[in-house]
Amino acid sequence: MTTSAPLPQMLCLGINYRTAPVAVRECFSVPKSKQESVNRALRDLPGVEECVLLSTCNRTEVYYWSHSPAESTEALVRFFRTMGRADAAFYSHTGREALLHLAEVAGGLDSMVIGETEIFGQLKDAYRCAAGAGTTAGCANRSFQRVFSIAKKVRTLTKITSGPTSVGAAAVQLARDFLGKLSGSTVLVVGAGEVARTTAQSLKSRGAESIFVANRSYDKAVELAAEVGGRVIRFADWVPYLEHIDIVIVSTASPAYVVAPKVLAPVQQARGERPLFIIDLSVPRNADPACAEVPGVYVYDIDALRSLARRTEETRRGELAEARRLLLDWLQEAEFDLLVSHREHFISPT
Repeated sequence: MTTSAPLPQMLCLGINYRTAPVAVRECFSVPKSKQESVNRALRDLPGVEECVLLSTCNRTEVYYWSHSPAESTEALVRFFRTMGRADAAFYSHTGREALLHLAEVAGGLDSMVIGETEIFGQLKDAYRCAAGAGTTAGCANRSFQRVFSIAKKVRTLTKITSGPTSVGAAAVQLARDFLGKLSGSTVLVVGAGEVARTTAQSLKSRGAESIFVANRSYDKAVELAAEVGGRVIRFADWVPYLEHIDIVIVSTASPAYVVAPKVLAPVQQARGERPLFIIDLSVPRNADPACAEVPGVYVYDIDALRSLARRTEETRRGELAEARRLLLDWLQEAEFDLLVSHREHFISPT
């Protein structure tokens, strides 16, 4: 005779660009250097048995498994509210809704830019980080592997990824709207991470002629500049170059502002009446919002991309519907497969 242990419940708790502005989201952003330790801290909370933390510019979410959902969810909310925003509201998903939400995130259906391709890699990195921290086991491993498979299928069978599919591409479109055209413009990219990379590549493809790259790691700046035919500026030396720059794209992992009003005021005096556009794609933000008080300086954070994102969503409405149909069909099969595999895993002789 055999018996099967009760299955833990899959849940998701999070905050994203739909539910909170960047000023709130940045309070819950977890830098890569701390994600393993935070995963372990979350797994050690009451009721949490497995967990995967996902922290990007547009969302911070925890996917977790528990035999006591109410207890674990309450513990997670308390944990996040100690990060500085006790008034923040979190959304939650349970069971099949949590699994579907994870699949929509992986497939780019829940992104600010519908069809975004970056999120898939970010989610895989988040899963690898959690696995490395020892906070995943049978439930998380099976769920994430199945989700990665359906996300690839959605991207293959639909045109959800046609057109601009990254935050960087949306930022470049915003820059193009400012200037009318990018040809002949001079752009400074501060940062050399994935978002900075896709932005610089999009700038080059859209005709930006002069691209400068500054980053704390000089070698990474050299590498990115070589990819886009740009020039490197040492991080400590980029401010004087602003006198000749049209648009500054900022995307670093700094926990503090790297662009401040006191830096820009003398620059603008030298520039005369030429406007300076700053697009800050960092979370936490790297450009002090007070920079916009300097005459001629215009500051846009990542939330400014939402109007462009809505346009993209309109053009992909049909593909979005087809992608969701594929996910709902998959969900029926996935739930059964996961149930069977869980039972096979937990069955023990008596």
